[in-house]
Amino acid sequence: MDNLRLKIGELDIHRLGFGAMRLTGYRPAADRTEAIRVARRAVELGIDFIDTADAYGVGANEELLAEALHPYDNLLIATKVGHTRPSPREWIPCGRPEYLRQATELSLRRLRVERIDLLQLHRVDPAVPLADQLGALAGLVAEGKVRHVGLSEVSVQQLQEARRYVEVVSVQNRYNLTDRQHEEVLDYCTAEGIAFIPWVPIAHGEHAASQLLGLIAGELGATAAQLSLSWLLHRSPQLVPIPGTSSLDHLEENVAAAALTLTETHLARLAALSPSR
Repeated sequence: MDNLRLKIGELDIHRLGFGAMRLTGYRPAADRTEAIRVARRAVELGIDFIDTADAYGVGANEELLAEALHPYDNLLIATKVGHTRPSPREWIPCGRPEYLRQATELSLRRLRVERIDLLQLHRVDPAVPLADQLGALAGLVAEGKVRHVGLSEVSVQQLQEARRYVEVVSVQNRYNLTDRQHEEVLDYCTAEGIAFIPWVPIAHGEHAASQLLGLIAGELGATAAQLSLSWLLHRSPQLVPIPGTSSLDHLEENVAAAALTLTETHLARLAALSPSR
């Protein structure tokens, strides 16, 4: 493939990133040695886009990345605000402007930076006007505390409305080979030059159980997870998969997916696994 780099706003990145959530989970382990080793190894392998959020580990994920990687030379660290996590199974949006501002200030402190290069609204809060939520982020951009703004789990209509208030450079929606609910959003982002960052890109590992995926992967000398990631990289030049792991072995497996080349025949066979559009 010859299109493995992408600009998010003014920032040039490799199109296979790393999702850091699993480095801490809901609460970080007492010994963070292995998690720090994984984060550093990701960078050694050429990853230059890392996704985190203030809700991951209730701030501990951002702190871990700062400990492992600061001062982030040639790295884009993207974080998210606007989604609280009071318990392991609860995710509650909070888009009050004063909360978004406070959360961003805390992320700046934890990441040890004066400006966040990419700040995404983790969820749209239905209880707060979207204009107010985006207005808060636009204000942070104007103050120089945020460089670029993105959104997560939005429809095309919400994205279009949001662009009336702030430049949107990325969208982070759930999407993978067998879960294409947000196909319309991806198509819109592709047409508009907006980065699309799919979360759960390999469907929580469920693709490993697919016989068809396993068969095609075997023909390529690859794993099912690698094939899933490669399909995403082929699907659109705006796609930036962010597979996450706490395992060094899985990390290296994921990164190697960027070297796979799929033919039109491979893509046609994989289409059998994809829901009809």
